[in-house]
Amino acid sequence: MRSQREQHLRTFSRTYSVSEYVKFTYQCVRPEVAAFDQLAELNECRRKLRQLHLIGVDSNGIGFGNLSVRDGATSNFYITGSATGALAELTLADCVRIVASDFKQNRVRYEGSAVPSSESLTHAAIYKYEPTARAVIHCHDFALWATLLHRVPTTSQAAAYGTPQMANEIIRLFNVGDLRAGKIFVMAGHESGIVAFGENFEAAFDILTRERRSSSS
Repeated sequence: MRSQREQHLRTFSRTYSVSEYVKFTYQCVRPEVAAFDQLAELNECRRKLRQLHLIGVDSNGIGFGNLSVRDGATSNFYITGSATGALAELTLADCVRIVASDFKQNRVRYEGSAVPSSESLTHAAIYKYEPTARAVIHCHDFALWATLLHRVPTTSQAAAYGTPQMANEIIRLFNVGDLRAGKIFVMAGHESGIVAFGENFEAAFDILTRERRSSSS
């Protein structure tokens, strides 16, 4: 999968780059990513999500779904890299640490050798505007998405995934809705896209599974 990342990469300048599926520009400020304690917890949660087909690879070979965890008391966070959906287990090299995000300029700065997840701005908006969020899951489940659409906080259909517009929609939901209470929202403009967050991966996963059980009953 790392070779696919390299194939997608096109250089805009000496410092900022973009890939085929990533809609923001990104700058690597350090080629190595520091180890983080929650990698084992991330992989455990990711295994359960893969078993439920909430993350993985679609019929076109395109990976979907991503996870992140806050870095201490900062708004920085570790997130799974782009094009890692097919990997059964992630290593540190498959993750990056986002150290800065700019919604207006549509760019991020990061540490690591992987390409940042295409949803990095989405995760950044949650960590910046919800201090209690320490883990975020973005998954895909069409049946659950269709059930929850406009019944839980829902982003505008005009907001595409991984864009400043999506980040601004998430900020809007924090300001006008009950997103802080429910800790789950759906992306109207990103079919089957669902995001849940919590104090850790277990809490975020429990929110997803609770909604799945409720929607199927």
